[in-house]
Amino acid sequence: MSKFPLRPAVTGMSALLLAATLTGCFSPGAGQTAEGGDGAGRIKLAMLQPPRSGLSPLSDDAFKLSRWKTAETLVELDELGEAKPALATAWQQNDATTWRFALREGVQFHDGTAMTSAEAAASLTAAANASPKPRILDGVELTARADGPAAVVVSTAAPDPLLPQRLSSPQLAILAASAYKEGGTVSPVNAGTGPFRLVSVDGTSSARLDRFDGYWGEEAEADGVDVQFVPDGIARAAAIRTGGADIVEAIPVGQVARVDPALVHEVPMPRTNTLYLNTASGPFADPAVRAAARNAVDAGTVVDRVYEGRADQAEGLLGPALPWAAGERKNDTYVEAMAGRVAATAVQGTPIRLGTFTDRAELPEVAVQLEQQLESAGFVVEQDVREYQHIEADALAGKFDAFILSRATVLDSGDPVAYLYSDFSCNGSFNISQFCDPGVDAALVKAAGIPAGPERRAAIAAAESLILARDAAIPLLHERVIQGESSRVGGVERDPRERALITGRTSVTGSTGAKD
Repeated sequence: MSKFPLRPAVTGMSALLLAATLTGCFSPGAGQTAEGGDGAGRIKLAMLQPPRSGLSPLSDDAFKLSRWKTAETLVELDELGEAKPALATAWQQNDATTWRFALREGVQFHDGTAMTSAEAAASLTAAANASPKPRILDGVELTARADGPAAVVVSTAAPDPLLPQRLSSPQLAILAASAYKEGGTVSPVNAGTGPFRLVSVDGTSSARLDRFDGYWGEEAEADGVDVQFVPDGIARAAAIRTGGADIVEAIPVGQVARVDPALVHEVPMPRTNTLYLNTASGPFADPAVRAAARNAVDAGTVVDRVYEGRADQAEGLLGPALPWAAGERKNDTYVEAMAGRVAATAVQGTPIRLGTFTDRAELPEVAVQLEQQLESAGFVVEQDVREYQHIEADALAGKFDAFILSRATVLDSGDPVAYLYSDFSCNGSFNISQFCDPGVDAALVKAAGIPAGPERRAAIAAAESLILARDAAIPLLHERVIQGESSRVGGVERDPRERALITGRTSVTGSTGAKD
């Protein structure tokens, strides 16, 4: 029985030193306004991850541009994941594979040029032709062309009922022609359309944004944003505690107790920690043994002991970041499917191999808790915990009886069908459970073909119920991101999809509320 240490305590002195280091990063020079002021109207933002691809919008760095409100897309998503206007004011489906998007008038790029239909189409074409493609376009053949001066026609090789939602991805932001450089590189500096203009980027260290006075919408309230990339969680927590930053991404659970509760805000994430069971081989090929594992797992204990109560116990694969999911589980179809679960059999001395990875600090601790629970039910657990890059291939090859995974449940379209198909269809590319059921496949195909709206959501819930009724996976908890906000700022977005953070409404309001 293997054990893993809990997170080490941080001394007060080390936290103060880290905070002092970060405070120094937000120096007067970095915090000055465009007019040379003292920076009192600027926001100091500490972010978790530095850019991985030079802030290219064709990579995951696009989400930073979206969270800074510097690059914008044709459409955005509402709370239910349905499309709403942004740079496009309206759209219509001309036929099964063609859509027309009417563009907003009077939009100006940060370099002073006007957004035209030709440039909007060029941005989408650049993304469609990129190598590698942005992940939102995996498996999608997309073309875009200008349709007169104020519209873009977007076509796909196969019908795509979620095309408007797909175009909400930050990886499909519309940028000025000046952003596209020789050799295929894309630079968002001075090239977006948002209320904040990206002025400069200092490698993986920092970025500076100033208010853009030519914005098509309401003028931003703050003078600008000074960004520091701070991978160290202890330093981020110390920065919000001492006033080194106004807004901090992702305070580690183990550091929250050191921060004034008034500065801490928890946001549900579309990310579920799940115990995947190997349904194709080993003891969990027997549905009754899978049911025994399901009965043995106490997710509430995991939430309390590992996440210190700062997570939501799972009722299904889809959590509170999708506010419609809980209501769908009350439908008769869902209830009937769950009532058909196989009864558990007694297990005594059944050996199982449990895997997870170290890259997410909490998962080895989750493994310890589940090992104890499963062994109390009669299983004999052997743990295998490695770095993710060294364990993924074995997990996908079915070399574990059970595997603990933290998994995003909605991808860039804001819709969970792609996740469910990837993880639980017969041909799914991320099918750790080795699960294959024709009924589930049929349910997923049905859901995928329905346009966004109540009918699609009901079909998604029906597919979830079939997966859980067969105990292919045991959902444990839904993660939250813990966001720090000083009392000096207001109007900060708390977005489960992590697309929005700073907006034009974000303002500098008063004192920091920092404590020594």
